[in-house]
Amino acid sequence: MTINIDAIREAAQTIAGVVVRTPSVAAPALSAASGADVVLKLENMQITGSFKPRGALVKLSSLDKTERRGGVVAASAGNHAQGVAHHARRLGIGATIVMPHDTPFNKVARTEADQATVVLHGETLSESRDHAVALAEKQGAVFVSPYDDERIIVGQGTIGLEMLADDPDLEVLIIPIGGGGLISGIATAATAINPKIEIVGVQTALYPSMVQALAGETPNSGGQTVAEGIAVKAPGILTTPIVKRLVSDILLVEETAIETAVQTYLQVQRIVAEGAGAASLAALMENRSRFEGRRVGLVVSGGNIDARLLSFILLRGLAREGRIVRLRIQISDMPGLLAKVSSLIGDAGGNIVEVYHQRLYYDVPVKQAELDVVVETLDALHVQRIVENLTDAGFRVRQLSGTTAGDSG
Repeated sequence: MTINIDAIREAAQTIAGVVVRTPSVAAPALSAASGADVVLKLENMQITGSFKPRGALVKLSSLDKTERRGGVVAASAGNHAQGVAHHARRLGIGATIVMPHDTPFNKVARTEADQATVVLHGETLSESRDHAVALAEKQGAVFVSPYDDERIIVGQGTIGLEMLADDPDLEVLIIPIGGGGLISGIATAATAINPKIEIVGVQTALYPSMVQALAGETPNSGGQTVAEGIAVKAPGILTTPIVKRLVSDILLVEETAIETAVQTYLQVQRIVAEGAGAASLAALMENRSRFEGRRVGLVVSGGNIDARLLSFILLRGLAREGRIVRLRIQISDMPGLLAKVSSLIGDAGGNIVEVYHQRLYYDVPVKQAELDVVVETLDALHVQRIVENLTDAGFRVRQLSGTTAGDSG
């Protein structure tokens, strides 16, 4: 098979009526914040919560009867797993999915719900992939790559067809890169339709494997990332030359930027995006001047984020914005002072969430106590007013942030 616009159009016919044709929606609030005219392609609205069913269906539909009887094996951090498992069940094909040990629980559960056999193996996706390839060979099954397969690539390319059909005046597409299947397919479709469109990729700073490969460097990446869906140590053999030919730039984003993008999507756009799905927005917001005034399409590639991780991200975001703070207040160990502190915080408009009263530890003087008070606030200026209220009343206050404490009085 040749990866071109004709193959992608054929793939679109294969998935029509089975895979959701997700909407492209304007994002006025994000446009105002970024300076670009932003359009979102909501692949998080697919039945499995990500774009992966597109390529999975195209690949599985191509198998002959003998291959279907032998079953398929895939390696995935979750989204490819769900795409393969979902369509394998529909088509009556047995599926085994190898996933890293730290795969979010929700992705494991959803994969098993589609009757796939889940094998947890390896600390990284690369280790899972190696095990999956060996397992497929042992079982006589077909290995379904998450990105390094022509049919997977053209299946993902159907997103590009839809985006340009809905918004033919798009000037830039920003697309997350893991192994490169998504961006290779979309870039092939989009540039065939509009040769002037710019394709920009985005990777996490912890996993810049495509950047390194294009620079002729040996990929060397790793670490814990909130964007586990694009935490790929080595890009695809098929995808790398396509990216080199069609992608103008690849931007790297730090973990904090991705966390902020996840939070922004939820609070501003009212949509849930996983880390990989929010990477495009992170790249846009970190590079505003580069895209200012241009019509930019962002691919929200998935929304399968663990509920606990999402709650942590939201709380950390509130802390960064000064909307929830922890104050350490030194008081004399006397009746009534705790009530006075509460009154001063309340008078300043703060809402106390938790109080920790420390008087028994050796580093606190015997006639003193320390209060750690977690307070909901409006913003950083509001925090400053609360601290001033307390210090004006004679209390010594420190605002705690992460592992460091800044003395505010």
